[in-house]
Amino acid sequence: MKILSIESSCDETSAAVLAFDGDGKATVLSNIVASQIDIHARYGGVVPEIASRAHAEAVSKITYDALEEAACKIDDIDAVAVTAEPGLIGALLVGVNFAKALAYSNKKPLIAVNHIRGHIAANYITHKDLKPPFLALVASGGHTSIIKVSDYRDMQVIGGTRDDALGEAFDKVARVLGINYPGGAELDRLAYKGTPCIKLPSAAIHDDTLDFSFSGIKTAVLNYINSAEQKGERISREDVAASFVEAAVSSVIKKLDDALKRYPELDKIALAGGVAANSHLRAALEKFCRERGVALYMPELKYCGDNAAMIGSAAYFEYVAENFSDTGLNASATADI
Repeated sequence: MKILSIESSCDETSAAVLAFDGDGKATVLSNIVASQIDIHARYGGVVPEIASRAHAEAVSKITYDALEEAACKIDDIDAVAVTAEPGLIGALLVGVNFAKALAYSNKKPLIAVNHIRGHIAANYITHKDLKPPFLALVASGGHTSIIKVSDYRDMQVIGGTRDDALGEAFDKVARVLGINYPGGAELDRLAYKGTPCIKLPSAAIHDDTLDFSFSGIKTAVLNYINSAEQKGERISREDVAASFVEAAVSSVIKKLDDALKRYPELDKIALAGGVAANSHLRAALEKFCRERGVALYMPELKYCGDNAAMIGSAAYFEYVAENFSDTGLNASATADI
């Protein structure tokens, strides 16, 4: 069977075609992504209205490009899937309305997909052997959560950020250091040139929850830089980057360690989301899981950021459960998993 999927939750318009065998293993036949980074870079961040307009301009073309690359026609497709929540509401509505029209006009089942579930399902593309139960760490520009995945459709958020997401904190610190948007990747590289010698607070909240607060680290970096400027002292951008990355990553490891102690029956961790591409986080998780005797699953870099292949991967399990939507489907900016 084949699923055509569409993703438009933020600033990437994406369409993909996935084929599934009898065991539900996915093969990505196409995964087209139209990025808006160059558009939003001039504003220092994503402008929702501009993002929505860019999605509207791109969604039709990339959908048919995805079909062409997959050597498919719409008649060959068994279902149409789309990200319906959470995300920028205007951006989501572009994808949802396009998918509804496409499914209705071609008499195809319509599947609504939760964006966070999509990030987790990216791991099923890369790792054909991954099966629940496991712990998932979803880290992106808008989300940072620890999720207990009991089954393919049975998930529970057991920890999350109370303010800034990890990716958001990366971008904000990068901006303070004079790095253009999106700054996360460049900050990751810059950190290798410095030493984590600046004391910064932990984002792991000191209570019995599995929650984070990344705004404190961001504020501490800003205060450090402002204080140095007032004193006429030179700062090392490399050391600031290294110190921030060390504090942020160690905070994540701390709460994951707490989660494994709380759920000793779980011996697998899956990383997901745009920040899953961060090399420091990947290396720290590899070391942590090796020391704890826990299996680690990470998606290929091309499936870390927002893309439609991950939406198609998650949609398969909704298809099997016959969890279909109708033309009344609406988008939602916020949603539980």
